[in-house]
Amino acid sequence: MTTKRLQISILNSRPFHAILTAATLLLLPLTVFCGEPPQKILSLQESVSIALDNASSLKKASNLVRLEGADVLRSYGGFLPRLSVSAGYVPYSVSRSYTQNSTQETVKLKNEQETLNLTLTTSLNLFNGFRDYAALQAALKNEQGAGFSLFRARQAVVFDVTQSYYQVLLNEEILAIARENLLTAKDQLTLTERQFQIGLKSMPDLYQQQAETASSELAVNQADAQLERSRLELLRRLRIDPRTKLLLEPVSKETLSPEPLKTGIDSLIAQALLRRDDLKSKKLETDAAGWQIRQATASWYPKLDLNFNVSTSGVESLRQTYSGNSFNYAYPPLGEQLENSIGYSVSLNFSWALFDGFQTRYNVEQAKINQINQRLDYEDLHSDIALDLQQAVTDYSAAFTRIESAKAGLKAAKSAYESIKRKYDLGASGFIELSSARTALFSAMSTLSQATYNLALQKNVLDFTSGTLSTR
Repeated sequence: MTTKRLQISILNSRPFHAILTAATLLLLPLTVFCGEPPQKILSLQESVSIALDNASSLKKASNLVRLEGADVLRSYGGFLPRLSVSAGYVPYSVSRSYTQNSTQETVKLKNEQETLNLTLTTSLNLFNGFRDYAALQAALKNEQGAGFSLFRARQAVVFDVTQSYYQVLLNEEILAIARENLLTAKDQLTLTERQFQIGLKSMPDLYQQQAETASSELAVNQADAQLERSRLELLRRLRIDPRTKLLLEPVSKETLSPEPLKTGIDSLIAQALLRRDDLKSKKLETDAAGWQIRQATASWYPKLDLNFNVSTSGVESLRQTYSGNSFNYAYPPLGEQLENSIGYSVSLNFSWALFDGFQTRYNVEQAKINQINQRLDYEDLHSDIALDLQQAVTDYSAAFTRIESAKAGLKAAKSAYESIKRKYDLGASGFIELSSARTALFSAMSTLSQATYNLALQKNVLDFTSGTLSTR
C-alpha cells in the first residue's frame, strides 16, 4: 500500500473521527473563554443600581437586619408560656421481686407488662427581675439600629461608586488631553524635520523635538494605564464579570457644575446630626446597651414560675408469675384507660440565687463597660461628623475657586502658546520656550478637567458627610 493510500485510509477510519470529535469538544470551552470580553455601556445611575444589587456589604447589613428581627421575635417569646409534650411507650418490661404468699412463704414474683404514658407540661414565668422586658427593649433598639446601618451602607455604596465613576471619566479626559498633546508633538516633529531639511532648524532642535515627542508618548501610556486601573476599581465595586470592558456615558453639565453652597456651616452640622443614619444607629446601640445592663442585673432578683402539668397512662397487658403459675390481668381498652387516668397538677416555683460565685456581678460590669464603650463611640462619631463636615465645606468652597483659577490659567496658557508658536515658526523663538509653553498649555487643560471633576467629587463628599446623599 502506498503512503498516499495509507494516509487516506487513516483519515477515513472511525477511530480518527472519534479522536477529532473529542479534541473539538475539549477545545470548544477554551475557545469560548478566550473570546472577546463582554462590553457594557453604563450610565452613572445604572452603575449605582448594579452596585446596590451586588454589594456584599449591603447583603451583610440586610442579613443583620433579619437576624435582629429574629431576636425581637425571640424576646417577645419570653412573655409566652413554655409548652412541651412527651410520650412514652414501653412495649415490654420485666421486673422481678420477692413476695409472701398466703402461707407466709417467700416466693419469687415476675411482672411482665406493656405500658403507654402521655404528659403535657406548660410553664409561665411570673417574675424574673424584668429580664424579659429589658431583653425586648434591647432587641427593639438593636433592630432599629440595624435598619439605620443598612441605610447608611446603601449611601456608602452610592458614594463609593460615584467617586469611582467620576475618576474613570476624569482619567478618560486626561488620556484624551495626553493624546492631543502627542498629536501636537508629532505634528511639530514633522514640521521641524522639514525645516531642518531646508536649513531653518538645527540638529539640536530636531533632537529636542524628538525627545519631546517620546516624552509625550510616555505620558499617553501612563494615562492609559491609570485609566485602566480606575476601570478595574469600578469593576471591583460593581461586582460584575472582571473581564467586562466598561464604556461609561458622560454625566450632564449640571452634575459637573453644582450650585455654590448657600447654607451656613452651623445649619449644615445641625442637619447632618439629624440625618446621619449611622449616628442614629449608634445612638440606638447605646440605648440597647443600657437595657442590657438591666437585663444582667435581673439575676439578683428572685424568679417565680407557674407550672401546669397534665398526664395520663395506661397498661395494655400485665402478667404476673410466681410459684410457677402465670396470671394474666384483664384491663379496659387502652384508650379508655388514657381517658379515665388523666391527672392534673398546678405548682408555683420560687427560686433565688443567693450566691453564684460573682457571675452576675461580672455580667453586670461587662454590660456597663459595653455601654460606656458604645457611648464613647457615639460621642466620637458625633464630633467626627462636625469636623468632617467643616472639612467638606472648606474643600467644596476651594473647588469653586480652583475652577475659576484653572479657567484663567488655561486662557493665559493658550494665548502664550499661540504667540510663542508663531515666533518659533518664524525662527524668532527657541525650542525651550515652545516646549515650556506647550507643557503649560496641556497642564492647564488637565488642571481644568481635574478641577471640574474635583468639584463634582467634593459635592458628593459633602452630600455623603451631611447624610443627604440619595440612594435612588
